[in-house]
Amino acid sequence: MPRARSQTLVSFHAHPDDEAIATGGTMARAKAEGHRVVLVVATRGELGETPGDGLAAGETLADRRVEETMNAARILGVDRVEFLGYYDSGMRGEPTNDAPECFARADVDEAAQRLARVLLDERADVLTIYDERGTYGHPDHVQVHRVGVRAGELAATPWVFEATMNRDHIRRLIAERPDLAPDSDPTEAVDEADELGVPEALITTAVDVRPFVAQKRAAMAAHQSQIGPESFFLTLPDEAFDAAFGCEWFIRRGARPGTQETTLFDLSP
Repeated sequence: MPRARSQTLVSFHAHPDDEAIATGGTMARAKAEGHRVVLVVATRGELGETPGDGLAAGETLADRRVEETMNAARILGVDRVEFLGYYDSGMRGEPTNDAPECFARADVDEAAQRLARVLLDERADVLTIYDERGTYGHPDHVQVHRVGVRAGELAATPWVFEATMNRDHIRRLIAERPDLAPDSDPTEAVDEADELGVPEALITTAVDVRPFVAQKRAAMAAHQSQIGPESFFLTLPDEAFDAAFGCEWFIRRGARPGTQETTLFDLSP
């Protein structure tokens, strides 16, 4: 059922496809509950994987990824999509991290002002960014955290949530379901979970998105240049996908210690 008061969610991400993986279920749920959903992407993913079918004459990877983002946004019910216009920094440790035009090197205040303009234009009630490690340390994801925090301050956005991963949930899942360990044996995958997200005790908000996992999965598939049909995400059986992606996790900035909530909307201080 739609909520009594429609609110506006702005979800800020680093690259095309991040939105589907990290917050796709939350965005689809927000739309179904009657809220306005806005997607802002810092880069056009210029340094992603070249699609297996190649690019059309005159087409760039950025062109393809923008098109895929728009397709995924339609699946999730997004009302507005904006790109901030920065260049992809590439994976952590790559020389491209130091390119002066890349997002990771952008002036935080200047980038925050670009995002704040969207927040103010939309009169946003809720902003999602990433946790301070960018979930797994990608330089553009870390920059989303820095820029998003500052933009929320500039726009006085009431609620800012850091999208993250529940490290303990991942460890439990792999222990119970070894088939959920991508590209490695279960023991290695459990150890690697320590590099992802945060411990469960730091998480304030767990959003149940199980009714929306089909939309989330379809949005991932829309990013076919990066998430092909043979990918880990799309080869999981439905039941396993639901177990892995049926909840999305957040840290609400400024929340009281011990906060445990299940929504991004209509919150008490």
